[in-house]
Order: sequence, then C-alpha cells, then structure tokens
Amino acid sequence: MISILMGILIAVAVIIVAVFVYFYNSIVVLGNRIDNAWSQIDVQLKKRADLVPNLVETVKGYAKHEKTVFAAVTEARSEWMKATTPADKAKAGNVLAGALKSVFAVAENYPELKASENFKVLQEELSGIENKIAYSRQFYNDAILSYNNTITTIPGIWFAGIMGKTEKKIYLEIKPVEREVVKVSF
Repeated sequence: MISILMGILIAVAVIIVAVFVYFYNSIVVLGNRIDNAWSQIDVQLKKRADLVPNLVETVKGYAKHEKTVFAAVTEARSEWMKATTPADKAKAGNVLAGALKSVFAVAENYPELKASENFKVLQEELSGIENKIAYSRQFYNDAILSYNNTITTIPGIWFAGIMGKTEKKIYLEIKPVEREVVKVSF
C-alpha cells in the first residue's frame, strides 16, 4: 500500500514539474517572440529612415519651393533616429510616415517628378517597406496577445506570478489623428 501511495505521489510530482516546465518554456518563448517581432519592426523602420534622404533629395530637385514639407520630413526622421524605446520609436515612426505622405502629396503637383524613374523606384521601395512594417506590426501585436493570454489565464497566471512576469501593454496602434488624410496647402 505504501509503495502505491509513493508511486502516486511521485507521479503527481512529475506531472507538476512537467506542467511547470511547459509553462515556463511557453512564457519564455512568447517573451522572446515579442522581442523578435519588435526587432523586425525596428529593421523595417530603419530601412524606411535610410530611404528618406534619397527620397527627399529626389523630390527637392523638382520641387525646390516646398521647404516646409522637406523640413518636416527631415525633422521626423531625426526624431526617429533619436528614439530609443519601442514606444518612442513607434510614435516617431508614425510621425515619419505622416510626413512622407506629405512628400507624396506634393509629388502629385509635379508630373515630371512622378515620371522620374528614380522617384518611381524610391516610391515602390518605400511602399514595399510600408507593407513589411504593417505585417511586422501585426505579428508584434499577435505575439503580445499570445503572451498576455498565456500569463493571464489559469494556470498560466500562477506560473507567471512565480516567474515575476506581468502583462505587456504596448500594442502598436494608429492614433485617430494619424488616420486622417494629409492635407497639403500652398
């Protein structure tokens, strides 16, 4: 009888250890996935920021008197380069995206610019980067959702408490003001 009881206790202990290891590994993997997702966003934001000077120079050649638009883009890029935290980089990246919309709005007034092969290539490259940023943001938000679901539901909440893990609240969203169409006036 004692050996059966001992066997049951050992089996229960093994199950508890296995469940702990499973949740520990799950929480660590999900946390790493969030870090990886942010890194992917950061890479795409860097590509966009690196493309901006070429785009601005190309447009400047055709639209010399649009100084305020170029100043806004340059300032937005500078702010993005200074940002250090994911939240600050995301905010600065959104400002830069808005400033870039102004550049393309200005380009609409210059048919010879729109016909420029260099401008077309830069515009296509920027469009591709913007698509990758959107996908990366979606992946990042999905990673945070998975992590939060795991550490806020039973039994994950117990293991997260033991590990000292808390809910991540940095979802990347577009603010309502940034959804508005950019208005350019001369």
